[in-house]
Amino acid sequence: MTYHLQITSMQIKLIAIGKTDDKQLLQLIEQYQKRLKHYIKFDLDIIPDIKNVKNLSEKQQKDKEGELILKKISTTDVLVLLDENGKQFNSLEFSNYLQKKMNAGIKQLVFVIGGPYGFSDTVYQKAQGKVSFSKMTFSHQMIRLFVVEQIYRGFTILKNEPYHHQ
Repeated sequence: MTYHLQITSMQIKLIAIGKTDDKQLLQLIEQYQKRLKHYIKFDLDIIPDIKNVKNLSEKQQKDKEGELILKKISTTDVLVLLDENGKQFNSLEFSNYLQKKMNAGIKQLVFVIGGPYGFSDTVYQKAQGKVSFSKMTFSHQMIRLFVVEQIYRGFTILKNEPYHHQ
């Protein structure tokens, strides 16, 4: 199947809770962010870890993280949660998903990686979709790399560039 990337004014933002400590992972994430600039405006927005989580219940932590996530989102954004119960795609399907979002005239597509306990009910209610990258559990630091790489891969597929092999 041949895909053709339509020129788009859509932007993509990835919101994640907590910083990445691993320098090698950071370098890889930055490498894919630079590559993505050739296709689309992409931002990685890191929300600092919440302080004193030991004194908070799981629900309180999710609620606090949820408030911080929702502050980063505008009313016109399309919010998609990276969630283990979300829709799974192969890389071709994911590139098609990105193309459909661009065709829909979306201003900004926002993917969110939640904290260790997932998302608050409020964030789930605001979400317009859920995507799962695997049934496996990955560290929050590693999934950032996977998301950025798959977005990049999706655009290379849409442009018929030789990065992806089928």
